[in-house]
Amino acid sequence: MLKVNSASLVYQDQGRDLFACREVSLEVRENEFLGILGPSGSGKSSLLYLMSGLKTPSSGQITFDGKPLSGMDDASRANLRLKEFGFVFQQPYLLGYLSAIENVLVAQPSGGTIESATDLLTNLGLANKLHRLPHELSGGERQRVCVARALMGNPRVIFADEPTASLDHKNGVAVVNLLNDLRGKGALVMVTHDPTMLERADRIVRLVDGHISEPD
Repeated sequence: MLKVNSASLVYQDQGRDLFACREVSLEVRENEFLGILGPSGSGKSSLLYLMSGLKTPSSGQITFDGKPLSGMDDASRANLRLKEFGFVFQQPYLLGYLSAIENVLVAQPSGGTIESATDLLTNLGLANKLHRLPHELSGGERQRVCVARALMGNPRVIFADEPTASLDHKNGVAVVNLLNDLRGKGALVMVTHDPTMLERADRIVRLVDGHISEPD
């Protein structure tokens, strides 16, 4: 489905090459929970951004259904992310002037329904807070709204970038379990520095200094 083929991401710093990722090869399989584990600064987020088309590799290639992401124009990549991918980031980024259910619906501006958004938020324990604004929700509740938004439209891949970083351990585990339980047939790719968040992962790869050290 999604393949990373010898992909590197290089930044320039005062004439020097700094590798965020170096010749990473990896495959995301249908319907799996893939965990990417590594310490801070290991290149986990950079790899996630490459895999999801948010960044373009300096070398190598990322393909989705056999089509290279780098061969798409910006509009096509944005459309792919909208239709096929879901995202949960470290911080619960919500639009402050929109209610919980409105923040979920923005993920599918043309195809999302109030009924599906309501069902997701209800399954996430927010049935009584559909019309609350973000500042009226706790940190854990805001992140659950982000989970619902990521799940809208039944994406084929959900990318989660340290989604529990701003939560205590109990709420963090709850968010990961909800993502895993509600993703349907979609794959879940989650990067984290905390191995306890990957106890239900089907497969874990470890990233150290931009390299995969243990592929399976």
